[in-house]
Amino acid sequence: MFLFILLFAVGIVWRIIQLQTIEGEEWREKAKKVYVKKRVVEAVRGNIYAADGSLLATSLPKYKLGFDPMVSKLNKANAKIYDEGINQLCHLLADFYGDKDWKDYYSMIDLARRDRVSYIRLNDKKLDFQQKKAMETWPIFREGKFKGGVVFEKSNERYNPFGKMGFRTIGYKKEKEKVGIENSFDPQLAGTNGRGNFEKIVGGSWRPIDGGEESIPVPGVDIYTTIDVNIQDVAETSLMKYLRQLSADKGCVVVMEVATGEIKAMTNLTRLRDTLAFAETYNHAVLGLSDPGSVFKLPSMVAMMETGGLSNEEWVHTGDGTMKIGSKILRDTKPYGTITAQEVFEHSSNVGTAKLMLKYYKDKENEYYNKLHQFHLDEPLNFQLRPDAKPVINRPKAGDLTAMPWNSIGYGTSITPLQMLAFYNAIANDGKWIQPIIVKHTKIADKIEDDYKVSQVKYEEPLCSKETLEKVKKMLEGVVERGTASNIKNDLYKIAGKTGTSRKLINGQYREGMYYTSFIGYFPADAPKYSCVVMIDNPRGVKQEALFAAEASAPVFKEIADKIYACDIRMHKLLATKKPNSKQFATKKQVVHTADIKTICEEFDVEKIPTNEGWSVVRGDGGVLEYQTHQNPKERMPDTRGMTLRNALYVLENKGYKVRFQGVGKVVSQSIPPGVNAIKNRNISLILN
Repeated sequence: MFLFILLFAVGIVWRIIQLQTIEGEEWREKAKKVYVKKRVVEAVRGNIYAADGSLLATSLPKYKLGFDPMVSKLNKANAKIYDEGINQLCHLLADFYGDKDWKDYYSMIDLARRDRVSYIRLNDKKLDFQQKKAMETWPIFREGKFKGGVVFEKSNERYNPFGKMGFRTIGYKKEKEKVGIENSFDPQLAGTNGRGNFEKIVGGSWRPIDGGEESIPVPGVDIYTTIDVNIQDVAETSLMKYLRQLSADKGCVVVMEVATGEIKAMTNLTRLRDTLAFAETYNHAVLGLSDPGSVFKLPSMVAMMETGGLSNEEWVHTGDGTMKIGSKILRDTKPYGTITAQEVFEHSSNVGTAKLMLKYYKDKENEYYNKLHQFHLDEPLNFQLRPDAKPVINRPKAGDLTAMPWNSIGYGTSITPLQMLAFYNAIANDGKWIQPIIVKHTKIADKIEDDYKVSQVKYEEPLCSKETLEKVKKMLEGVVERGTASNIKNDLYKIAGKTGTSRKLINGQYREGMYYTSFIGYFPADAPKYSCVVMIDNPRGVKQEALFAAEASAPVFKEIADKIYACDIRMHKLLATKKPNSKQFATKKQVVHTADIKTICEEFDVEKIPTNEGWSVVRGDGGVLEYQTHQNPKERMPDTRGMTLRNALYVLENKGYKVRFQGVGKVVSQSIPPGVNAIKNRNISLILN
């Protein structure tokens, strides 16, 4: 037994010597392959900027907290640092994370030390840079990696300063889904990854280690978009407001600069199931193929004007508003009788459009579809956001006499809102078609890498003649002045556009009561600066009219246009300067404070200025200003007739009266006559007009 044990012990010693010396190098190499590897070091992703330089998306560093408890056993100095600071450190960890008691953190670290574990993850919560900086001042951690054992595992995370604004357009890059600018420009944004040495640690995580050859990651380039954050905010807010009011399924808005084709705003909202909440889950503007409805009547009118010389004054007999085409009945919303082509377009008469099409293109349908091809309506836009939907406009088969009239009013085709907007924008741009773009260029620092304005497709040859442009612009303005969109007419600036309402095609059938509505136009009509498309799908208005484009989509267009117009001083007309005229200031009795009228007279260089103090009665009959002192006796009821409400409240409340009023304007009567004794806390009623 003794000899057996002796031989066994000698064998163990021999095996140890064999592993350490003879086979040691081989096993060390195998261990390195398992526990030390070269891994990818992710490059910092490029930023995305708005047109004014505002940051739309960027990468921020995030950190996870790790700790090497074995550092404290390297020498006495490290052990002292550990012993003096561990209790306070555990208290700080418990207070910061709030998920464990300080004793739990102490037990975790102490157990790892006793088991000689060289690395543990203290918490999986991600820290921002400021939190990391604060932790670096904590006990033990303040000594750094080699004395304190603290390790901050760094990773980069995408951050959008404007939150969910333009979320689908700016996009995101996830494992199973990549959309928007983040997806379409991923190769440029991603940069070039580097490589470095990493050590496998407890839990299957990897931590970087020093040594070995490393390649430095090259950061991605920055993307500069055409998006205007103010217009984007206006578009999203207005669309969201009306989608909720109408309980619609989805909607989109695109605002484009007419002369450049630059997208200033693009928002796409989809209703979440069984709620009135909306989110950007699909890009309807770029991918939403659908029957465009009556907005397609514009290219049909342009085609007829170019091919057959259609005039705005041509008479069309629409009869009772019905027309049989093949086996189906085409209807207008109401009978219009005999009307002009201008009125056909203004009132969006389906029957009138179809009759004109049959007159100009009967037996020569190919000429119509050739025109649509010339208008670039059957071609993909090759827009910068991928994927890019291809429009569908099928030419009718030989002998099919029904397809063309239906196509001409926007049925039987599949076109995206952005595709239709590009055509309307060309009309606003003097007939010149220009490819929409949403990214202008990429940059590294101040150096432009790729200039997409250079490769942007622009056709110098107009889509139609000047005469046709004048005629269709008159039609588009007429829609807002007198036609289906007269509810969005305003006196400040002109809007030109077209409403479109089509029944929704579901399982091969057009459903009654379910509509796809849109409004496409540009403004100001006399000097177009912006074009815009608004689409609202399946509105559920309380009134039947609210289901159609005039009440669903057109008001959204107006609200967006109003806000853009209000913020763009360059679009405002200069007010004509006139010489001050006393008639402008007072043509009937006005009661004002003398100090106010003095200020006005001095500002407008009016020679006659009141000299009295207190309140004045001002008259301007016959173009001559006259002043007289307005009495306000201390213990008597004053005469407030002719005062504004603000001045009347000032006078009466200072005397202790409780004032009620009715109407707007200036005071025309008061319930307590002037001159009676003033009594505090008494009620008085004023009538304003």
